Amino acid sequence: MSGLLAGKRVLVTGVITEQSIAFSVAKLAQENGAQVVLTGYGRLSLVERIAKRLPAEAPVIELDVTNSEHLATLADRVREHVDGLDGVVHSIGFAPPSCLGGAFLDAPWEDVATALHVSTYSYKALAMAALPLMSPGGAVVGLTFDASKAWPVYDWMGVAKAGLEAVSRYLALHLGAKGIRSNLVSAGPLRTMAAKSIPGFEKFEQVWSERAPLGWDLTDREPAARACVALLSDWFPATTGEIIHVDGGFHAVGA
Repeated sequence: MSGLLAGKRVLVTGVITEQSIAFSVAKLAQENGAQVVLTGYGRLSLVERIAKRLPAEAPVIELDVTNSEHLATLADRVREHVDGLDGVVHSIGFAPPSCLGGAFLDAPWEDVATALHVSTYSYKALAMAALPLMSPGGAVVGLTFDASKAWPVYDWMGVAKAGLEAVSRYLALHLGAKGIRSNLVSAGPLRTMAAKSIPGFEKFEQVWSERAPLGWDLTDREPAARACVALLSDWFPATTGEIIHVDGGFHAVGA
């Protein structure tokens, strides 16, 4: 089989609907020769239905990234489907409603802690759970939203993404000796289920469409998926701790 990921085995988290960036990553990975295993949380039957819409139906295993037992058994459960992993895609994020929508100053620590656990710490937790399956040349890729600025309504999720970006750099530092890379893709705003849960998200949509030098399609997830697949491939063998912006160039221009 030919393709950028020919012969590679990839674990993809975060597939909820066909509008998920993770679904586009899984689809493109398969089209480029990879064997894909999906994880789901909560309504597994929904993820299993979505898995059937991929070019080749992918197995689905349950994973709550805040559940220590799920993490401890992840490697064994993945081994039931593939004999190792060459890549892991982290597409997981959650913040309680109090942490989004402009109430930054009022969000209680308990809710902020949940956002940081699910959206930030989970990147390291997932990488370590998958590590027994990985060998030199492997890659961990996550999804962020430019955390170098404070965005209206994004609030504590923005803080969580800033933490995620730092975690990726530290993973790059600590996993480099094992030959494993850690990189993030910073996508512009896309109309996913996650985006719909953010009150006032339309503020992002208008400004991006107007100011991104290359323009921006709010419904096209393939550019971000292509970046993930490229980072999973052997074409970035000496790149780690990096954030690749797939945002139409918005991050590079002033307001």
